[in-house]
Amino acid sequence: MGVDYYKILQVDKSATDDELKKAYRKLAMKWHPDKNPNNKKEAEAKFKQISEAYEVLSDSQKRAIYDQYGEEGLKGQAPPSDAAAGGPGGATYFHTGDGPNVFRFNPRNANDIFAEFFGFQTPFGGGMGGGGGGMRGARFSSSMFGDDIFSSFGEGRPAIRKAPPIERTVPCSLEELYNGTTKKMKISREIADASGKTLPVEEILTIIIKPGWKKGTKITFTEKGNEEPNVLPADLVFTIDQKPHSVFTRDGNDLVINQNISLVEALTGYTAHVTTLDGRKLTIPINKVIHPNYEEIVPKEGMPIPKDPSKRGNLRIKFDIKFPTRLTADQKTGIKKLLPS
Repeated sequence: MGVDYYKILQVDKSATDDELKKAYRKLAMKWHPDKNPNNKKEAEAKFKQISEAYEVLSDSQKRAIYDQYGEEGLKGQAPPSDAAAGGPGGATYFHTGDGPNVFRFNPRNANDIFAEFFGFQTPFGGGMGGGGGGMRGARFSSSMFGDDIFSSFGEGRPAIRKAPPIERTVPCSLEELYNGTTKKMKISREIADASGKTLPVEEILTIIIKPGWKKGTKITFTEKGNEEPNVLPADLVFTIDQKPHSVFTRDGNDLVINQNISLVEALTGYTAHVTTLDGRKLTIPINKVIHPNYEEIVPKEGMPIPKDPSKRGNLRIKFDIKFPTRLTADQKTGIKKLLPS
């Protein structure tokens, strides 16, 4: 086959247009002669090879002839059997007079291919040796060959928009947010195969919910939306929601519980019994007078603090005091004797 264009571009024979562009972009930047002043001759040769390989493989007609007849067939040394007259630019068909039509491919100037691909003439200035003037233009610093080279040059294609994020809610119980848990979310999406066709797939996404996470916490799965041409897939964003709890309410990192007590208990003492969200039984004796706005604070029995789950907020016990609806004359007299006015 002569020169192996696939090997030169370091791609498989089944390479797609995008894979060819990616390979050319990488190798053309690596071997551009202006980037290789110390081995310019070798770089010029490689750069021309890379450009020729890309020109052939990125053109479906040239690629088909190359795949069937090799470099010799492309360049007129082996006639394809069914070639038609009037080929594209850079290629001609001619009749030998005593045989079938022959395809003749004449590689274009490597600099012109480079300029066409990147959308401008050159960031490097000058041309390649005596290679001709297709590469004239403003000179830029060679430091532009940094890691972010393509953000500076553009990629030779229009900007690809990104689909807007897809948002979903993940309802969690207070116990799940207290202890932490793992949620499995099944999603259906369209993905594109190598040919660009889309097919439906189902995926299971794992969301690890850390102890102490709050309502509104967001978990993002990058580009898990549908794939479609010229659009970056949407991010999938899950937002934590908290289900109401029958016993506790949450206030930041604190847990709040209400207890109903009698007036006698409020005045004479009360013992609170609380089952925590992880199942422990707490006994909390309260010997102070419990007035209507009183709160008993139990340190470190609230929600875990997400950045440091070894630390916790507080448990706050509030009280609803049940007052008697009426008192007898004797009860009133007794209370007046016992309590200062």
